Amino acid sequence: MRRDTFLKSLAALAAASALPLPAWAAANLKMLIPANPGGGWDTTGRALGKALMDSGAASTVSFDNKGGAAGTIGLAQFVNSAKGDGNTLMVMGAVMLGGIITGKPPVQLSQATPIARLISEYNVFVLPANSPLKSMKDVVEQLKKDPGSVKWGGGSRGSTEHIAAAMLAREVGVDPAKINYVAFRGGGEATAAILGGNVTVGGSGLSEFSEYITTGKMRAIAMTSETRLKGVDVPTMKEQGYNVVIGNWRGVYGAAGITPEQRKALTDMILTATKHKSWAEAMERNGWTPALLTGPAFDKFVDDEFASLRAIMHKSGMV
Repeated sequence: MRRDTFLKSLAALAAASALPLPAWAAANLKMLIPANPGGGWDTTGRALGKALMDSGAASTVSFDNKGGAAGTIGLAQFVNSAKGDGNTLMVMGAVMLGGIITGKPPVQLSQATPIARLISEYNVFVLPANSPLKSMKDVVEQLKKDPGSVKWGGGSRGSTEHIAAAMLAREVGVDPAKINYVAFRGGGEATAAILGGNVTVGGSGLSEFSEYITTGKMRAIAMTSETRLKGVDVPTMKEQGYNVVIGNWRGVYGAAGITPEQRKALTDMILTATKHKSWAEAMERNGWTPALLTGPAFDKFVDDEFASLRAIMHKSGMV
């Protein structure tokens, strides 16, 4: 190579290396999952982490599970320990909003930074395969006879399945305060309790129970969707005569006190990850409905959801 050509090549490389890189380039992200392993938040967070790495939006993603109190224990840790850290994310969703309304924790979601809503799904109610009850009608009849004898198993107090159980009780003339709801710190614990027959009926996102429904270890008796989901042969609560419709959704927040530039960088990372085939595969595998929302629209959505859930929970006697 001629000397002048070589020098030009060096100059071109130097110029290229001086070009600004994306704000999120080669980020080493930390993701707090405010639930124990095995549940919906854990599945969502780890699928997102994989998509972030597969898409090149992040070099590494490390996970920290901190379960309890509908995610508000993890929220407190996130708010207090990650201030100003533009390389942290926390998984959250409708369940956390319900937990904040019922639990009144010392920290509020407004102290963290909204980034994106990711997915939505509806809850399914299931019976253990060997249960003497066979349908939601059987559950309701037992509930009317003796509310305390029906043990409902699901996520933390204030979760969408907890709200749905309270809505059902009110619908059939049972005092919602009398429902026997057993809250678990993660989907894995709830699943074990249902399979072991330690609860009468269990509720969660369809993706968490689909394997056990398919293999016959659980009997799906109702969905909380408005109409039947495509490809899902489970009747809705509504078509069975119970006006119980409630959806679940999940998203991510950034740390408290990050700059607008850091918020944009995290948002761009999420947008990149959710366009990757890795995320599409996770969506299909788990039966999630895409519900991507960012920026001011996501801010407003969360505010509206707080108002909506408060109204539903007041009406159902939960608060």
